[in-house]
Amino acid sequence: MPRESQRQRLERCQREVEAHPERASAHFNLGLAFTRSGRVRQAEEAYQRAIDLDPTLVQAWVNLGGANLMHWEFKGCLEANKTAARLDPECVLAHYNMGQAYLYLNEPENLLACMKRVLELEHDHAAAHYHAAVAELALDNLGAAERHLGRAMELGHQPNHDFVKAIEKARLKAARSGGATLIEISGAESPDEPKEE
Repeated sequence: MPRESQRQRLERCQREVEAHPERASAHFNLGLAFTRSGRVRQAEEAYQRAIDLDPTLVQAWVNLGGANLMHWEFKGCLEANKTAARLDPECVLAHYNMGQAYLYLNEPENLLACMKRVLELEHDHAAAHYHAAVAELALDNLGAAERHLGRAMELGHQPNHDFVKAIEKARLKAARSGGATLIEISGAESPDEPKEE
């Protein structure tokens, strides 16, 4: 069976909504089709309609928040994902998306709280470790930022070049202020080798 194109999927989902306008799932699927075709405003409307029909549809709240995030409506993203997290406290994506909104709203304490919750639910969430590092650095917790960044990279996350430079700058600042000690390591002589005089 040939794979369905974006246009075919969108048309199929629109027919499903026309045939069953009372089904939240039909509107949700239409929202997905709109999202995948880059029609974010129409996706938002479809997710909102799904929520109107079924206010407990967690994924519709998450996707509504994601659509808000796509066009820089951070407060809308935050509110939609807060609702999703209230409905399902273990929804990793809701907590992660809330963190993304807090990142752009420049609220590192709340970003960190969200990333910690994500990591409670999914220990090896590479992007959550990375964004926890971002929050920790913003809060002047260099050691914690380095630990989270290291774990993110172990898990395959590619850090933003500017963030790596910010970590390096923080390391230098800490070294200059006495917050960290740099030790020069030199090789020791082997016991078998004679000392030169």
